[in-house]
Amino acid sequence: MPTSDQPPISPPPPKYLEENELTQECRDLLPSLPREKGWVLTHFYQYQGFWHPSRQLQGVLSCQQHFQAQDTDILLVTTPKSGTTWLKAILFALVNRPRYPDTKHHPLLTNNPHDVVPFLELKLYIDNQVPDLTSFTSPRLFSTHLPFVSLPKSVNDSASKLIYLCRNPRDTFVSLWHFTNKLRPQSLGTNSLEEVFDRFCRGVSVYGPFWDHVLGYWKESLEKPQKLLFLRYEEMKEQPTVHLRKIAGFLGCPFSAEEEAKGVVDEILELCSFDNLSNLEVNKTGKLSSGEENKAFFRRDLMP
Repeated sequence: MPTSDQPPISPPPPKYLEENELTQECRDLLPSLPREKGWVLTHFYQYQGFWHPSRQLQGVLSCQQHFQAQDTDILLVTTPKSGTTWLKAILFALVNRPRYPDTKHHPLLTNNPHDVVPFLELKLYIDNQVPDLTSFTSPRLFSTHLPFVSLPKSVNDSASKLIYLCRNPRDTFVSLWHFTNKLRPQSLGTNSLEEVFDRFCRGVSVYGPFWDHVLGYWKESLEKPQKLLFLRYEEMKEQPTVHLRKIAGFLGCPFSAEEEAKGVVDEILELCSFDNLSNLEVNKTGKLSSGEENKAFFRRDLMP
């Protein structure tokens, strides 16, 4: 046991704060990239026109090189703090309703939505260059914050489906400011609203510039509406039933007359509601494998 005059041993930082264990490829790339002050960690690096912290960039590179999309894959795409957690829950419940018809004994009651619909570049490919995806059943559900220009080539070459959710930039910014301040190391202090607002407006935010991200997917949705469904958070919040049916139709799994009569649409929306998910024990006390607390994803403004 340590003696009383020895300093206490500090716990290791959570994974999302680690910047040292980078691949050689990522280390070699960083000096050549434009650099700006980060929101959580010390720096952002601009890659393919968008801003990333160094560890996240490593996941982007690995995902681009190794992810092989299947024709039946479904990718949920958002800018950060645009209702991602809500959309993950809804899509998981929708696509897997034949496997889990009973919402009273559903995986979402004991698992955070980010665990059942993992991020490609922020979880699967950030620590493993070639993760094992054999356990995923078809259709595979993934999520990403990647801008359209940075998607793995196999996504565009396949018949996989993309669902993009955007949100009012004002609300996105405010939510992102709160969220990143929760994640920042105490030693760095709190970001001032004025400082990060200036950076957000200049496009210097995680996966920013915001408008470039949104417009990249908006243009693609106009050219390939059968592949990419473009949704707005505010409209989905106002008419969740309409949008849930729209998503089901887009994915080729519309609700049957029997399901409509049984109230399956309402059951899914209730299961995935903010009040239900935020009050679950797993989302009040649990953490993601990367170290973020689950409760950080359930601010009142994020979900209906």
